[in-house]
Amino acid sequence: MRRLTFGMNVSLDGYTAAPGDDLGWGVPSDELFQWWSDRVGATGTALYGRRLWEAMSSHWPTADQQPGATPAEIEYARRWRDMPKVVFSSTTRTVDGNTRLVTGDAVAEITRLKAEDGGPMDIGGATLAAAAMRDGLIDEYAIVTHPVLVGGGTPFFTALDDWVELDLLETRTFPDGVVLTRYETRR
Repeated sequence: MRRLTFGMNVSLDGYTAAPGDDLGWGVPSDELFQWWSDRVGATGTALYGRRLWEAMSSHWPTADQQPGATPAEIEYARRWRDMPKVVFSSTTRTVDGNTRLVTGDAVAEITRLKAEDGGPMDIGGATLAAAAMRDGLIDEYAIVTHPVLVGGGTPFFTALDDWVELDLLETRTFPDGVVLTRYETRR
């Protein structure tokens, strides 16, 4: 069974995006950017909700060709393009690159993908992750907490019917007061 991780940048008050989908508070240090790049390099398949897909696909397919692209950005862009991706959306009509579109039942497709052989999967986008979280499909949470209070927006965690007990796997600090905590779902 494939492992599914939900990892995103999060404000200290628990939001992945501030009101208006503002992500300006989550600019990574070089060290944190490399950590995210290494995650992408180790991911067998990335699962994206529509909004995160639109944000990522508007920049990363050609980011390595932009004037002034750093070596780290060039590496991330290459890794991102090479990584197989699945986009879940009922409104998106086409995707390109190394990407497949799913317009039907996201939970059923994620369950099917988890049962396949293959490398680890990452899920991104709070709405898509919330559906997987409610159905108990997430094996690991990688929470990259930034020292900022944004006061509202898109929450990292969704409301749940039952508790989910977790075991701490790792903590790590990054520059600028950013803290990574990784937890595994206790089964």
